[in-house]
Amino acid sequence: MGRWEPNARDRLAQAAMTLFQEHGYDRTTVEEIAARAGLTERTFFRYFTDKKEVLFGGSDLLHERIVATIADAPQGAAPLDTVAAALESLTPFFKDRRDYARARQALLVANAELRERELIKLASLASAAAGALRKRGVPEPTASLSAEAGIAVFKVAFERWLEDPRAQDLSRHIQLGLDELRAVTAGTGPVAPAEPPKKAPRPTRARGA
Repeated sequence: MGRWEPNARDRLAQAAMTLFQEHGYDRTTVEEIAARAGLTERTFFRYFTDKKEVLFGGSDLLHERIVATIADAPQGAAPLDTVAAALESLTPFFKDRRDYARARQALLVANAELRERELIKLASLASAAAGALRKRGVPEPTASLSAEAGIAVFKVAFERWLEDPRAQDLSRHIQLGLDELRAVTAGTGPVAPAEPPKKAPRPTRARGA
């Protein structure tokens, strides 16, 4: 049996993020991550399948939280409101992780492979939310539309939260996003500027006038 290493997962995650920032994601190896954490590569692979999973290790927790919150929502709640409540239930997970989330976002922006993996994660969360809605008796396509719209709102809200100079709570940005979505679907959202009125043709003077 291998020797127990205290707090190994967090040590590996912290070492990986530090190295990703110092050297770039592509130029960082699993061997270097393990060494920086004072652990072995074998220990690394007990917790992560590869270095990419260091940045996506919390996906299962988010998945479980969304499904559980939708399942426990009051009967009769509107599908989109149910999804919104599930998304807001995630905010405590990110409360003290804003600096980490901003560093992670910078890595995603700089790396196409990581952006693709992020899209897969979001699609998985939407699929899980839609499945939980269907279990509550919500028919299709309402279940899928509500889930996809909710995840889209969450994505935009999360990016705004990272950039917010006032550091407002993530739940506030989620609510603002939902309000904007409802305004758009109700036809009361921002509209394109009206075209300037066309000038009336100048009257022509009759000949000989």
